[in-house]
Amino acid sequence: MPEGHLVHRHAREQHDALAGRVVRATSPQGRFDAGPYDARVVERVEALGKHLLYRLEGAPPLHVHLGMRGLFLRYDDPSAEPRRGTRLRLATGDVAFDLIAPMRCEPLGEEELRALRAATGPDPLRADARREDAVRRLLAARAPVGAAVLDQRVWAGIGNAWRAELLFLAGLDPRAADIGAEAAGRLWDTAVRYLALGRDAGQVVSDPDAPDERWVYKRERCRRCGTAVRTWTLAARTAYACPLDQPAHVP
Repeated sequence: MPEGHLVHRHAREQHDALAGRVVRATSPQGRFDAGPYDARVVERVEALGKHLLYRLEGAPPLHVHLGMRGLFLRYDDPSAEPRRGTRLRLATGDVAFDLIAPMRCEPLGEEELRALRAATGPDPLRADARREDAVRRLLAARAPVGAAVLDQRVWAGIGNAWRAELLFLAGLDPRAADIGAEAAGRLWDTAVRYLALGRDAGQVVSDPDAPDERWVYKRERCRRCGTAVRTWTLAARTAYACPLDQPAHVP
């Protein structure tokens, strides 16, 4: 499933290309009623965690969640033949974005949109996210930190790869609970910094000097110290940690 950095990258690319322009909205697959969005001006495209939200003038909010299989394709020739399974195409005279196999592609009422925002935790890549709120939610989760950060109601946009790398960078064992405000704030600051790097690079970046490498995620040995990486299941996903760099006690 695309994590928050990639969803924000999609939002930025599409907002830059479409905002302020009239789009043709079609559903080549025929499984989405694109009529309410056709020949409308795009006001903005934004990301909220793993959700994409579109505002078009005079149309209901459009909600997209890529899920496990969803993806976007960009065509600089908007007349290009869409691929099979294209749920939605948004096109101008010089660009088209095709949405393929999303988990969600649906109009939302204003009340539904408010409910979605209320149910979604602070997003490290959004300017309106407040650090104190992020710390409070993480401490209130009363769960191991490695489980809490995957809960989109606590923090939005973090998936398993980021969980492994961010906890390593912050020096926290994924099983640690009651980590305290200082450690929670340190983890949030780490997420803000590195997810922005990932958004700009289009991939998880946990070491700017070696952007294609990982510290512990899917590694047998820690890239920093060489200690064998420990793995176990936490919140239904495989957790990764270095026992030396992520000691069981909380700093």
